Amino acid sequence: MHPGACKDNVEEAFIMDLIEQAAEIIKQSDNIVAFTGAGVSTESNIPDFRSASGLYAARTKYNHPPEYMLSHTCFVEETENFFDYYRNNLVYRDAKPNNCHLVLAQLEKMGKLKAVVTQNIDGLHQAAGSKNVYELHGSVYRNYCMKCHKFFDLDYVMDTSKTIPKCDVCGGIVKPDVVLYEESLDQDVIEGALFAIMDADVMLVMGTSLVVYPAAGLLNYYRKDKMILINKSYTPYDYRAKIVIHDSAGNVMKKILDYVLQG
Repeated sequence: MHPGACKDNVEEAFIMDLIEQAAEIIKQSDNIVAFTGAGVSTESNIPDFRSASGLYAARTKYNHPPEYMLSHTCFVEETENFFDYYRNNLVYRDAKPNNCHLVLAQLEKMGKLKAVVTQNIDGLHQAAGSKNVYELHGSVYRNYCMKCHKFFDLDYVMDTSKTIPKCDVCGGIVKPDVVLYEESLDQDVIEGALFAIMDADVMLVMGTSLVVYPAAGLLNYYRKDKMILINKSYTPYDYRAKIVIHDSAGNVMKKILDYVLQG
């Protein structure tokens, strides 16, 4: 056998052992909270705007980094450019829930998962069937007039015949209910997520590098010792987790559910 193949087999066996351990923890708990980030969405072919390609696109077309294009300053001072960037880089209506979304929804139906706390704005957790979702950074599916607060759906904002979407009642700018850079998170959402995390028996952390604050800081309020962390690369919270699996969340969660259902 080639040495490389032998190494791969050992790594695969190690990961499968970790998956079995994680499944056992999940099997024994009915108070699980999931915390998800951009890595979960990329498995549904939604690119991370902070990736190399996202940075390149922003620099090339707008001569600014993505963080500026998605800032409150850009929204106010360069509104047309903001919406052009937003429509082309943050909204992916053809994206479908992947195994990670579907398994979390299934665990909620089984009475095991109590809440999903997500940094994502794509609505895929709800599309998969999850009911109790705390969207820390908002959602592309909610949009409101800044003057009269009338609600508008995504289609209205994505209509490119209007470079800047305006309210059909008062003429105010229609702003996506997405937390931009320089803006504060919604206090009610933060409180709901915080209480869910503080009360959780098991924390499932997936697809996040845990470097975006204040969202990542919420994990500091988790009080137990059953954190399962699934991410393709190292995170600053790896040392705190009981189980760390460096693999794709969808792949791992499907295998975990299979073990749980075996009884």
